[in-house]
Amino acid sequence: MKNNTVPPIPSSEITPEHVYLNRRQFLKLAAVGAAGALLAACGIKTQSENTPGYSDSINPAERPRDERGDPANSFEEITNYNNYYEFTMDKGGVASLAKNFPTSPWQVEVSGLVHKPRIFDIEDLRQFPQEERVYRLRCVEGWSMVIPWLGFPLSLLLKEVEPMTSAAFVQFTTILDENNMPGARSPFYPWPYTEGLRLDEAYHDLTLLVTGLYGKELLPQNGAPLRLAVPWKYGFKSSKAIVRIELTETMPPTFWNRVAPNEYGFYANVNPEVPHPRWSQATERRIGENRRRETLLFNGYAEQVGQLYANMDLRVNY
Repeated sequence: MKNNTVPPIPSSEITPEHVYLNRRQFLKLAAVGAAGALLAACGIKTQSENTPGYSDSINPAERPRDERGDPANSFEEITNYNNYYEFTMDKGGVASLAKNFPTSPWQVEVSGLVHKPRIFDIEDLRQFPQEERVYRLRCVEGWSMVIPWLGFPLSLLLKEVEPMTSAAFVQFTTILDENNMPGARSPFYPWPYTEGLRLDEAYHDLTLLVTGLYGKELLPQNGAPLRLAVPWKYGFKSSKAIVRIELTETMPPTFWNRVAPNEYGFYANVNPEVPHPRWSQATERRIGENRRRETLLFNGYAEQVGQLYANMDLRVNY
């Protein structure tokens, strides 16, 4: 999963048909304030102006591989098929709407139950040792990708602020910028987007603060300038465009758990044995492939993270 260390850088398959067909029903539910999380579908579009230096002409055999030997998806696939509701529910439309999103200057406030609260400029965070991690991304919708992220373990940042012994959870808050994020103007969602981890999850070495992908700075549609990657959880747990990290004593509320608590629990660990109320999670479609593949417990990272949940009922703590 760790490919190589690089110097600091300067300054997700087609959605299941039933999800697509249910989109109109989603909009009706949203209109009366009872929105579920039915996600829109569309084909992958190439935005060549957003992908300097990378092309689908790169042979998959030459792309980075995860620890299971699967090649990374192409730069075009990764940067042109995204869920990012602050911009749009149309996965193929995120890149064009986000291309001019301002990501500099940018600050991240780290506060709460810490001895040394601090506001970091994005350049400060890029000074942490950056390394490439080739992770699988599994969306709750049933599609997946392999992505060569560039970043550093969240634990390094947490150690800088010295959490108090009373800290048990970490909450992440995404920027709310209605002027540049048209989707964030929707009154049907509890903006800003928030997510959370248990402190031991946040400290796990696999939990990555991401600043780039394919060795380049992160693009806005992928969560620039700073996002999270928690590869054993469904993709919505990996917050994008983070502006605040707060350590708390109690479990923080999260965006999708507030929207549909019966469908999206706090943990959201990838688990083929726990179906979504409206579809199975037993299989997935890798973007770029036509066949479905079996979904692995904890997205294939059970050996690394299974001990975090040793005495937990994964059906109750979904």
